[in-house]
Amino acid sequence: MRIVSRKKLREHWELPGRRLSEPALKTWYAIVGSARWACHADVKADFGAGVDLAHGKYVFDIKGNDYRLVCAIDFVRHGVLVLWVGTHAEYDGLNKRNGAKLRLL
Repeated sequence: MRIVSRKKLREHWELPGRRLSEPALKTWYAIVGSARWACHADVKADFGAGVDLAHGKYVFDIKGNDYRLVCAIDFVRHGVLVLWVGTHAEYDGLNKRNGAKLRLL
């Protein structure tokens, strides 16, 4: 898969207090970068319970669920667009009011 916006991953792990997310985000990037997903089942096969589909976006658990990564996947063009990376608590904030903020990403 072609991943758009590795920069967002780097910007996240460079934030104060988030350096521990770097190895896990690099691992996610390597796995996704070598994948050839054709459907949702392929994503689930690689990440199992570590990925969910919410409001049309894929939400990955990063570093034992300490962080969340939200992206859009285009199975036809084999592309993954990183939309957002943050802590689990910040992600919970996106889900207030029935996921209104998450839908806007």
